[in-house]
Formats: sequence, structure tokens, C-alpha cells
Amino acid sequence: MKTAMGHALRCGWKRLAAISGVLLLAGCAGQAPRTPAGPTPAEVRAEIARRIPASATDRDGWAADIQIAFQAQSITPNAENICAVLAVLEQESGYRADPSVPNLAKIARTEIEDRAAALHIPKFAVAAALKLKSTDGRSYEERLSKVRTERELSALYDDLIGRVPLGQRLFGKRNPVETGGPMQVSIAFAQANARGYPYAVDGSIRNEVFSRRGGMYFGIAHLLGYDTPYTRKVHRFADYNAGRYASRNAAFQNAVSQASGIPLALDGDLLLPGAPLDQPGLTEAAVRSLAGKLDMDPRRIRRELERADRLEFSDSALHQRVFELGEAAAGKALPRAVIPGIRLESPKITRELTTEWFATRVYDRYRHCMQR
Repeated sequence: MKTAMGHALRCGWKRLAAISGVLLLAGCAGQAPRTPAGPTPAEVRAEIARRIPASATDRDGWAADIQIAFQAQSITPNAENICAVLAVLEQESGYRADPSVPNLAKIARTEIEDRAAALHIPKFAVAAALKLKSTDGRSYEERLSKVRTERELSALYDDLIGRVPLGQRLFGKRNPVETGGPMQVSIAFAQANARGYPYAVDGSIRNEVFSRRGGMYFGIAHLLGYDTPYTRKVHRFADYNAGRYASRNAAFQNAVSQASGIPLALDGDLLLPGAPLDQPGLTEAAVRSLAGKLDMDPRRIRRELERADRLEFSDSALHQRVFELGEAAAGKALPRAVIPGIRLESPKITRELTTEWFATRVYDRYRHCMQR
């Protein structure tokens, strides 16, 4: 009796163990496989520092600022992204947080005098205003003669605009220093994309751009903070100089030109800012010449072109149809990305430079970084 009961209990436990094993296996099978953990912040910083040239000062500090920017913006810290950032950084400033600009004092004085002449302000009035004492006790003229960096010049302009009536007349309320920092990022871009900035702001976002941490954060956002349709990094570098999707849009202009027979500058600007519907810019007018083949009226074309600053424009009906017409006219496939043909203009530039020059120089640095 005991033996039979013991046998039954043993069989019951065996069946229970078997059922439990099956359920355990089924539960494991239903779980998503664990993905390997990504690199730690310390590992990312070490990898970034390893790819920074040995000649750079404070490699660990640069690596830390870049790693924090990647983490704050959820950008993958792979070799391609690291090298893209380092290539632009090296090109724009040579690893200097607030790079000096040759002849900046002379450039700034000329800028002030040119603005005054355009407003019919006599030179003696400008000279008198510059001799006034600024907030640090020196005259504006003395400070102007000693500026070496855009941070210094920006601070001088803020002071001049805020305290001297002539400064307001010359510049309004807008500081004319528009870019700055180690990646020479647009201050307006930084101000428009400050949400999520991981540091306590020191005075203003403008000030942050001139710091290493802020310049890197906003420069990385401008370079990598959006998706592109490109297969080559050189076009992303061109966009950094010419504006987001400029390479994609320049290729679209090329297709429009092929389809319409109308020569167009391949500058990536598809719409004339603020143009009324009945006064389109050159590219929009060329697209409208294809209206019958596109089966689109001017309003529809305008709406489509207004999406040119977004990735989705690549999948729009207008984009696809224009390329069909352009390739049919050319008898061959047309590129989906073209480096914009833009000549770079700035008081700081003393020789003829183009977006293509910038993009190819950065791309060369990128390739060398990837080989390190």
C-alpha cells in the first residue's frame, strides 16, 4: 500500500517537474533575446580621445564634451559619427574652443564704418561714440582694437548696443556676430534648438555657443541631429556649410533643369523667402513650367516645395515626378545628392572658397580619422 502510494507520488512529482520544465522553456522562448549592453560613457570617451590627434590640447576634455552631447541627443557614438564631428571640429577651429580670427579688429572697425556710411552717419559721430567708456572701464575704441576672437567681439557689440544710442542705430537689437565656437555653429540655430541643453546656461545661449561644451553640443546637433537620404558623408558635410538638405535640394534643382531645359544655380534654395505666390523664385518658376506634366497647380507646387527642409520631401510626389521627367530628358539616371555650388562670403574670408571646398576638406579629415 505504502509502496503503491509512494510510486504514485513519485510519478506525480515527475509529471509536475516535466510540466514546469515545458512552461519554463515556453516562457524563455517568449522573451526577447537580450541585446549586448552598449559602451559605457568612459569607454565612449576613451574611443573619442583615441581618435583625436595627439597634437590637440586637453584631449580628454574634448572627448568628455562630445560624449555628453552624444548622450544628451541620443546620437550613436560609433566611429562614423565620432569622426564626422572631429573632422568638422578640426576644419573649423583646429581644436580651439574660441579660435582667434586674423585681422578681426580691422574687420570689425570696417563693418562699423560701412554700416554708418549706409545710414549717413558722419565719421566724427562714430569716432565720438567709440571713445565712450564701456562697462569694463576701457573705451569701446580700445576694446575694439584688441579683439581677437568672436566671443570678445560679440561681448563688445552687446555692450555697445545696450548702452550707446549709436550702437542701437547701427545694429538695432541684433548682434552682428552670427556664428561662433569650436564648430562655428550658427547662434540663431543654437537659440532655436536649446531645448534639452544639458548644462546650466551661463547668461545666454549666445554665451554658451562660445564655450567648448556649448559649441560642441550645438555643432553636433547641427551636423548629426537629423536624418538624411545620403549614402556619402561628404553631402552631410556640405549641408553643415550650406544648410540642412541643401545637397538633396541641389540634386532636385539639377533634375528640374534637365526636365525643363531652364538653367538653374544648384544652390539648394528651392523657394525665394517671402515670395508671393504670383512672384516665384527661379527654381519654383522652372518647376511651374512643368505643371502640365506634373499635373499640379501653382499652389500644390508651392506646398510641396515648402517641405524642402524636411526628409519627407524625398518621398513627395513632386520630387519623384521631377526626377522621372529629368531622367527621361537626360537619358540617364540622375544623382540624388549634389554638393551645392555656393561661394562662401564673409568678412572673415580673404580668399575664394566654396561649399565644395569645405565639404571635400572635411571629408578628407573624416577619412583620415576613420583610418586612425
